[in-house]
Amino acid sequence: MIVMKVAVVLANGCEEVEALTPIDVFRRMGVQADMVGLGSQDIMGAHQIALHCDRVVDDQLLDYDCVIFPGGMGGAHAFRDNDQLMDLMQKRQANGQWNAAMCAAPIAFARYGLLDNHDYTCFPGIDEETKRVAPTGHFKESITVVDHNGHIVTSRGPATALAYAFQIAEVLGLDTKEIKHQMLYDYLKDNI
Repeated sequence: MIVMKVAVVLANGCEEVEALTPIDVFRRMGVQADMVGLGSQDIMGAHQIALHCDRVVDDQLLDYDCVIFPGGMGGAHAFRDNDQLMDLMQKRQANGQWNAAMCAAPIAFARYGLLDNHDYTCFPGIDEETKRVAPTGHFKESITVVDHNGHIVTSRGPATALAYAFQIAEVLGLDTKEIKHQMLYDYLKDNI
């Protein structure tokens, strides 16, 4: 049996709901989901929620089936400006591994070159920066966007965090029908 594992990278100023939703969904599904801090195991979220990570960013990011970035401007800027993280994420894309970013975090992917000639989405207004930095990327206004050639999943903002987590699970080959029902996501979709 192949053991799947995902990493959610957290940095100070990250959007907490976007960080914890994928962790929660994957752990409910029995998938190893690690919280990985950028520079520290102790991270302060954008809304002053203290988060304690399982480990810190290092070369082991290359061993995950998917590496996930939450948004939040502070966290997104920290991701964008970190050369170690850029190097690891560029290697992951070159290896054909899945990477995901939502809300403001696609600005990091833009700087890393991961959006070049690929489809993506992001928080309204962030697309202006991503278009400047990655002019060959293709911005879409969908809730989530999957680019199979670039092995990228992106999403819009806090309200889309569940859709984002489920979309990542699906591109990794997991069946999300039961978890969507258990979490009332199907009910929400049908009634909102």
